[in-house]
Amino acid sequence: MRELVYTGFMSLDGVVDSPGSTAEGHRSGGWVMETEFVPEAFALKGEELEETAALMFGRRSYELFAPIWRDSDDHAAYKDLPKYVVSATLAEADLAPGWGPTTILRSSDEVARLKESEGGAIFIHGSAELARRLSDADLIDRYNLLMFPVLLGAGKSLFSRGDRKKRQLRLRESELYSNGVAKLIYDIEG
Repeated sequence: MRELVYTGFMSLDGVVDSPGSTAEGHRSGGWVMETEFVPEAFALKGEELEETAALMFGRRSYELFAPIWRDSDDHAAYKDLPKYVVSATLAEADLAPGWGPTTILRSSDEVARLKESEGGAIFIHGSAELARRLSDADLIDRYNLLMFPVLLGAGKSLFSRGDRKKRQLRLRESELYSNGVAKLIYDIEG
């Protein structure tokens, strides 16, 4: 069974909305860039590349990332990896040309079937709404988080506020950096 990993930047109050810029939609967008840059705080991103066998996005994150990452030297390792976009509305004609094999999945059930297939870890980038939906369906296996020392007060949360049963997490790895960023890697138990 393939592992499904959510990876992302998160504020101390649980917001994952618009870490890179205001163009992503949040009034405080770009909050990651406002934290002192400490290279070791971002080492997790390089480590993830070694185990990423495929990428998964929701429609909006795919449409935001695909044209930028496809042509970015920083993301060249992602170019030929299989990509999955979970969307009920995205058409095949809307997929970014020249960014490797991309499959549209229409439901959480299709994600569950993908997890049962052969292959390595699938990493979800951005895609807060997708992550909440897949978490509620008990499909996420691990969270790789970089928590930033900022309170945003509003925005997309990684976790659902719905009434659901408790899920226990097991801390796999953690580290605190001089700029206040904390690396938190949690496995979902059970």
